[in-house]
Amino acid sequence: MQITYQKMTMDQIDEVAGIRIRHLKEEAEAEGRTTEDIDLLPELIDYYKRHMADGTFVSWLAMDGEKIVGTSGMSFVEKPPYFSSPKGRIGLLSSMFTDPDYRRMGIAKELLSRVVEEARNYGCGVIHITASDMGVLLYRDFGFAPNGNFMQMKL
Repeated sequence: MQITYQKMTMDQIDEVAGIRIRHLKEEAEAEGRTTEDIDLLPELIDYYKRHMADGTFVSWLAMDGEKIVGTSGMSFVEKPPYFSSPKGRIGLLSSMFTDPDYRRMGIAKELLSRVVEEARNYGCGVIHITASDMGVLLYRDFGFAPNGNFMQMKL
């Protein structure tokens, strides 16, 4: 087994979208949540196409030959500048997933390193993530810290 890393290409969008759905379902099941009966595939494909084209989304993939065994994603957004992000650029980390057969091999850490570097190069002042229970240790070890004030409202 030889793991290599590459940036996601437009040709890989459909496959990565399918992996993302599998990832979301696995995460929900692990946390005892139910998933809504929504077909996310068309929306994910549309998102990846639009935001890869305009440079506001990047994904690094771990490959075992032609098989995608790990994914990552970084979306770039802007808001009015503030002290933690003087340019107002924020990275939103998502889509961190490693195939269960490939876990505990350093793949997630390598993918995280690569997308964090993408955020740094984009000029982001901070990176935000909503961590799954499974990912908390990885993110803490990498230097992420909890933000007790994060809130959301479902519309």
